[in-house]
Amino acid sequence: MNPHDFTTLQPYRTSALQDTNGGRAGPPPRPPPCAADLGRKWVSGRASRPWGGHAGVMASVTNINEVLDGHVSLEVECVDRMLLNAYVPNLQVGGQVAVFLTRHLGNPVPSPALFSQIGNRFRCEVKAFAADHGIPILRLKNPDRSRWDDRKIDHVRPYIAAAEAEGRFGVVAIVSAQEFQWVFGGRNRSDTPGVASFDFTKSSRRVGTYYFYVLDPDFGVGFIKICTYFPYPAKVWVNGHEWAKRQLDHQGVSYTALSNGFATCEDPGVLAEICGRFGPADVQGFFDRWIEVVPTPFSAADRAGGYWWELSMRQVEVSRTLVIDDPRRARRFFEALVADNIGIGRPDEVHVVFGRGRRGRVSAQQFRTRIFGPGTEVKMDFAYKHSRVKQYLKEGRAFRIETVINKPSDIGVLARLEHLPELISKAREVNARLLTLERAGQGCAIGDDLFDRLHQPYIREGQRTGALRFGDPRAMALAGALCCVVHAVTGFTNKSLRGLVAGLLASDYSTNQMSYDLRRLRLHGLIERIPGTITYQLTTDGTRAAVFYTKLRDRLLGPLLDAADQPPAPIELRRALKQIDHTLDDYITHARLGTAA
Repeated sequence: MNPHDFTTLQPYRTSALQDTNGGRAGPPPRPPPCAADLGRKWVSGRASRPWGGHAGVMASVTNINEVLDGHVSLEVECVDRMLLNAYVPNLQVGGQVAVFLTRHLGNPVPSPALFSQIGNRFRCEVKAFAADHGIPILRLKNPDRSRWDDRKIDHVRPYIAAAEAEGRFGVVAIVSAQEFQWVFGGRNRSDTPGVASFDFTKSSRRVGTYYFYVLDPDFGVGFIKICTYFPYPAKVWVNGHEWAKRQLDHQGVSYTALSNGFATCEDPGVLAEICGRFGPADVQGFFDRWIEVVPTPFSAADRAGGYWWELSMRQVEVSRTLVIDDPRRARRFFEALVADNIGIGRPDEVHVVFGRGRRGRVSAQQFRTRIFGPGTEVKMDFAYKHSRVKQYLKEGRAFRIETVINKPSDIGVLARLEHLPELISKAREVNARLLTLERAGQGCAIGDDLFDRLHQPYIREGQRTGALRFGDPRAMALAGALCCVVHAVTGFTNKSLRGLVAGLLASDYSTNQMSYDLRRLRLHGLIERIPGTITYQLTTDGTRAAVFYTKLRDRLLGPLLDAADQPPAPIELRRALKQIDHTLDDYITHARLGTAA
């Protein structure tokens, strides 16, 4: 028998109908339990006590729900890192460039040579600004990706530490680098000698950039990056957690930092209120405050003429951090979470980044593996379009879920900074749905009513739908596909779910079959359509049923059958099966169904 063929699952027997009781007769002391009752015992989560040595093992298993319900000392939802694009709206196409160079600057010919004049003036002003204020200019090459300490911020940290020690706010360092940027170039499209007619188009070119690292009284460390070539795109980087820390300092609320987060807080309610009010005005204030200080390629006349930067969201990280009261419990909690989601939730990658060992120096090399060990940071993440969701244990004691939005349109939000509150709200919903899914995986036993309803045709809204029986290959493939974390968090369509189901079935699976199965799932109350879209999402019953079906097959019945079919089986399993044999043999003998002499 194929242990994974649950369409032909039969009770395990080692002696079929042979008489192995040595002539013992008489009925057993009680009738055998009904198969349906056995099923309901597993369904309702009331399985009998494990036998033998397994009892101790089962008792020591970390339950995610118990940890989250009773051992979370602080929970924080806050924006983490933000990277914003600064762009000039009326310098985005070639015609606007020509207008800027002629009508605004007063040049007779819109020549690309004018770009160099503006860029050279900007470079000179940066050098003069640094000399006047005693600010170092660090000229860095491309970072060495094999090293953990060769990022730009790593080279700037000594200057940040010196400014903090002096209590001095302002620009602490300038980093000069060569990077690829989308900039304008001019091409003479006229074939007539002596005639210039320039066509301006954007292309990705390696040009100079300046990073102005600042120490801000509200945000702490941040930077503004300005390109030295037209149309002078810029970027802004800030951290929401660092902003929240400084708001607590202003209000006199004590806290303990956990890297860029919080380990403890004297008043969690005040912290939640501060994190909740973070918005576009705070980020815009940072940019306006420091863009007035640093040199820029645009003059006051340019700004008055409407040529100035506006901000849009390039990357926003929204996190939910749960601080566990005991680091050892936190480690066991996250290992249990990873183990539960490698097969069930199927995140895109589960990798371990080795940072510092228990003894010795920090390793400069990053490794990826699936092996846990001391001094490792475990991270799970999965991608959705351009964005992703990360889960990791922060400094060994806080569980963090972090939704990283690299393109706001991935979740239906416009990119302008004014839409930040909507993006934060939707990213928090993603974090909440993921946590709900993972909690359901720990307590996924379903009730008798739902189990019975799924195993028989069902009438709802005047429509009759087919059953979703455990063991049916198509039903099991649907359950496995619905367990995929990315679909459970972001929703799914006919197209996105069909590929997964076909892969699990290892056979052709048409659009019509998927439509029929979506109808079955909807009428059974396992999924619901998001109004105004063709996207579906799991209901609470759907999450529990999908995870229950998948875990019952992959985590319980599969290993048991594998162990039974591949001796030597564990001694506890052999003893249990032997007892089943004896009980069945007693019934066979009493009914006189044994083999003829």
